[in-house]
Amino acid sequence: MTRLPRIDGKPVVAALVKAGFEATRIKGSHHFLRHPDGRVTVVPVHAGESIGPGLLIKIINDCDLTREEFERLL
Repeated sequence: MTRLPRIDGKPVVAALVKAGFEATRIKGSHHFLRHPDGRVTVVPVHAGESIGPGLLIKIINDCDLTREEFERLL
């Protein structure tokens, strides 16, 4: 299994938008995304901070994506 890339929140949000998610609201630095079929997730977009591997796996699982699908969207 390959290691996940260390990335910050903006590219994660952009990848999820490519996957069909839409930002429903933003509260502070947290972007709430929803897919038309009901899947939801929250992505923190903190300036200068990357998302940790555990949180990135949680976001990918919330979106019902595989690691390979997510990496292709980046």
